[in-house]
Amino acid sequence: MDMAVSGSLKRKFEEVDGSSVCSSPKESDDDICSSDSADSCDSVNPPTTRELSPTSILKKQKRMRSKNVRFDQVTVYYFTRRQGFTSVPSQGGSSLGMARRHNCIRRYTLCEFAQEQEHLHREMLRDHLKEEKLNARKTKLTKNGSIDSEEANVLTIEDLSDEDIDVDNIEVDDYFFLQPLPTKRRRALLRASGVNRIDTEEKHELRAIRSSREECGCDCRFYCDPEVCPCSKAGIKCQVDRMSFPCSCTQDGCANTAGRIEFNPLRVRTHYLHTIMKLELENKNKPLPAVALLYPAEARGTGQPEVQDYREFAESYHLENEAAVLHLQSAEEMDRMKEEEGEDLGRSSLLRLLSQQDGGGDGDHHHLSA
Repeated sequence: MDMAVSGSLKRKFEEVDGSSVCSSPKESDDDICSSDSADSCDSVNPPTTRELSPTSILKKQKRMRSKNVRFDQVTVYYFTRRQGFTSVPSQGGSSLGMARRHNCIRRYTLCEFAQEQEHLHREMLRDHLKEEKLNARKTKLTKNGSIDSEEANVLTIEDLSDEDIDVDNIEVDDYFFLQPLPTKRRRALLRASGVNRIDTEEKHELRAIRSSREECGCDCRFYCDPEVCPCSKAGIKCQVDRMSFPCSCTQDGCANTAGRIEFNPLRVRTHYLHTIMKLELENKNKPLPAVALLYPAEARGTGQPEVQDYREFAESYHLENEAAVLHLQSAEEMDRMKEEEGEDLGRSSLLRLLSQQDGGGDGDHHHLSA
């Protein structure tokens, strides 16, 4: 009987022990299962070892929030053209500007705006090519003796047909469309925009501004005295873009308290070549294979096109860079030699003058003593 009771108790204990590992109400939820797990802890789906193991904070990936900016439309404000009075053209007057308030608003989708810009650029390119062809035709007719210069000046763009100009097969992105306009073209644009009276006084003001801009830099000869140098007195640095322009002081003779800036064409050229190389590599959109980085000799013999392209481009880049460096160094060496020759000539002439004065003084002294 005792054996029967113990057997029944053992059976009941095994049933209770295997029924559920989460049946005790005293156990907390943290002890039962992980907070990140969404599975219930019952006898049917007992938690596995992977679910019970704590998740590492370092390996836990954060949810990436979308922070991208997306554009769905383009709003364009149109202004009427007016005389500017704010810009300084390279020649003449009649500067271009716009009205204070816009007179039209248009909204485009991104695709519509791109098509509109391409259409406008093609029209501008067509007009530009027409002008070039018109000038070439005028020059050709004048040289051949077909017509004189007065008759050639009568020809206009309207005399050329659109069939002579083909811009449909031209890549528009390869052209620059913000080109400087001559004075006559600016005046014509202003009149076409409804400007009846163009202020002629602006022409004289712009001429005075251009003249004042040409008078820049200090006129010190080789040496800058801080008390006399205009740049030092104004608290600005002396600037040398090329030989003796705009400031004519030398690097060793400049005593400007504000400092001195000298244009370095070698550094600019090197930066330009580095930028071009970086853009070329980015345009390839393919990283260099590891074999080319670890074993350049083996990669040189491989037939992989990206490795060969990179090697050829790198070699041409280095050759061009070396040629540019040698050219600029030779130019700088020539300028330095010219400066040294000028200084030597000045010193020799000064010594010759002093020796002549000393010789003349000795002659006078001997003559008086005699």
